[in-house]
Amino acid sequence: MSAMIVRTLSAGCLAALACLAQSASAQAAGPFANLPGAWSGGGTISMTDGHNERIRCKAVYEVASGGLALHQGLRCASDSYKFEITSNLQAENGQLSGTWSEETRQVTGDVTGQVNGNDISTFVSGLGFSARLNVTTRGNAQAVSITPEGTDIRAVRIELRRH
Repeated sequence: MSAMIVRTLSAGCLAALACLAQSASAQAAGPFANLPGAWSGGGTISMTDGHNERIRCKAVYEVASGGLALHQGLRCASDSYKFEITSNLQAENGQLSGTWSEETRQVTGDVTGQVNGNDISTFVSGLGFSARLNVTTRGNAQAVSITPEGTDIRAVRIELRRH
């Protein structure tokens, strides 16, 4: 797979995993308050040529500042590639912002978004690409939908569970 696809997926997965909230009470304490710990799961990458591929991911969240700050480590792999991402995010008045970096390819970018209860809408940008993300969290489960722009990827769907 091309480096552009890997960068897009890396950023998308990172943003989707990093920008999650659990409930209205978690929002009062900060949108990241219920995220600490280990999460894992998988999903499907759908390519514009019709090809689909399975992906598996593991994430570790460290939360600070009453749930308003998040540091995350993310590892994902499919049959064709793998990536390692770290992120640092802040939440303020329902708005999310931060940065991410992909270690093996030395790529960085920005994350912005909004929190509305259990639903999150984000925009991820990096060198030469962008992606829209929608995330819904219910208890210990997270559903992530990623739609990159201008790449070979049509969509990414991931389901994560907390351990």
